[in-house]
Amino acid sequence: MGTPAFNVHAFRAAQRAAPLSDFARELHAGLSQETRSISPKFFYDVAGSALFDRICELPEYYPTRTELRILTECAPEIAAQIGPQAEIVEFGAGSLTKVRLLLDALEAPRRYVPIDISGEHLAAAAERLRADYPRLSVQPMVADYTMPLVLPSREKGGGQRVGFFPGSTLGNFTPEEALAFLQLACRLLRGGGLLVGVDLVKDPALLHAAYNDAQGVTAAFNLNLLQRANRELDTDFDLDGFTHAAFYNAPRRRIEMHLVSRTDQTVTLDGQRFRFEEGETIHTENSHKFTIEGLRALAVRAGFRPAAVWTDPERLFSVHWLQAQG
Repeated sequence: MGTPAFNVHAFRAAQRAAPLSDFARELHAGLSQETRSISPKFFYDVAGSALFDRICELPEYYPTRTELRILTECAPEIAAQIGPQAEIVEFGAGSLTKVRLLLDALEAPRRYVPIDISGEHLAAAAERLRADYPRLSVQPMVADYTMPLVLPSREKGGGQRVGFFPGSTLGNFTPEEALAFLQLACRLLRGGGLLVGVDLVKDPALLHAAYNDAQGVTAAFNLNLLQRANRELDTDFDLDGFTHAAFYNAPRRRIEMHLVSRTDQTVTLDGQRFRFEEGETIHTENSHKFTIEGLRALAVRAGFRPAAVWTDPERLFSVHWLQAQG
């Protein structure tokens, strides 16, 4: 799930405007563009996070179970790359499910720093993890991991500082944003490494099914953005006036998710009215698909040294170990 391109200049101008919430500023900037968008990082309020957890369990949604299979089967090899007494920093930690496979395989991990924008969801997940791993120091951070971060000071005598970025979230960025994130991660993890999962290019029919599930959970997840805006920002989106749409853009190698206006309508945000024509969309997410060679080349540009790669037998998904040179 992910981050569509947006007009940086309009966003920066909105940031300098009246003291609104981040959500309000970015929504205002996104609706003011010719091609309207909402940043997908705002999917993940409590309701949205719960819906995404349901998506991960859907039969059509192969990425989660495939990545879990890779992490399970290749855990000893991954642990050998990371080494003992490591500090794990997870970007966009969510429900802290996949990291358990990593923690179970590692030798005496010392600290875990999950970073997520959804504070309530993160706090609950961190409490559950503390109960199950009492010897592990768990220090959650409520933050936007795409922005400059100040991580806790390194502990003396510890192992590598290792980033964990599963779920092909990297594919939610534009190519420029993906490079910027990897450059940021490389600086944060200097002397350690990054374990990153990315979805691979494949049959468009499989991709279409994964983002248009029969139960309509992905549609509910997409529409929850508007429900959240109504609840938190006092907008007046008609939830029945928009519908979910997702398709594979083959030339750009990405799934695009949109909310499509069913009719001519007007939406109000902070006293400003935004007119939608029938068929006009709000672009809510991109999910770029990678080749193994393409991801490794991107990592080199960001300053990493690509090392081991693990895939499933069908080559649907890949997990990469990228060394952040010291």
